[in-house]
Amino acid sequence: MSRRCVRLDASVTDQFPETAVGLLLAVGLDNASPWQDVSQALSDLEDQVRRGIYTPFSEDDPEVQGWHEVFRAFGTNPRKFRPSLDALSRRLARSGVVPRVNPAVDAYNLVSLTFGVPAGGFDADTLGDNIAIRTSRAGDRFTPLGEPQTLETPNPGEIVYVDGSRVLTRHWNYRDADATKLTQATKNALFCLDRARSQSLSDERLTMALQGLAGLVGPHAETLLSGRLSSATSEIEFSW
Repeated sequence: MSRRCVRLDASVTDQFPETAVGLLLAVGLDNASPWQDVSQALSDLEDQVRRGIYTPFSEDDPEVQGWHEVFRAFGTNPRKFRPSLDALSRRLARSGVVPRVNPAVDAYNLVSLTFGVPAGGFDADTLGDNIAIRTSRAGDRFTPLGEPQTLETPNPGEIVYVDGSRVLTRHWNYRDADATKLTQATKNALFCLDRARSQSLSDERLTMALQGLAGLVGPHAETLLSGRLSSATSEIEFSW
């Protein structure tokens, strides 16, 4: 049996009491075959952008504006290190295209753009048993996605996902680590949806986003397990 415990640390909720993280664990995932529904939905979204029906989120929208304020509060310049929702929306607005990576990544990108929530995922088999969302500490180290030979040190007070001292994301949801990325070979995936302020994302909308992600991932997995972290529920354990 495998076990993963995910914890939301008080160092985050003391600063941002409305923090909530929607979690979805997909067990027995098929990330190698095409997910036609996700591919079609992304193509439809791109068509809506071209026709002016859908406008990607911008800094003027509360979904992005709130994250800029949060990044500044923990010492990160959000225009240099953009929240993932901001970066993805800007790319879509500029190019008219959502980058295709693999089905699971494409699915969480679709949810991010649909509901206005930063979204990400990890290959659960590459994670340690205990994952935390906390402020950085001395000894934390990060190897960026696509740069396996690079080693970075997070800034003091920066909010990070970690297992032990290995940093999984920098600047909360700005960039993922290389070793834990989702690939076509991923069989067990842990997805995360971030909320720091309710003015950016209501509880109801976070629930809808998590349900939407489950609806996209579910047909391609053997089992789904879900939960939500907050100041009231600071730790969730998944066993499979």
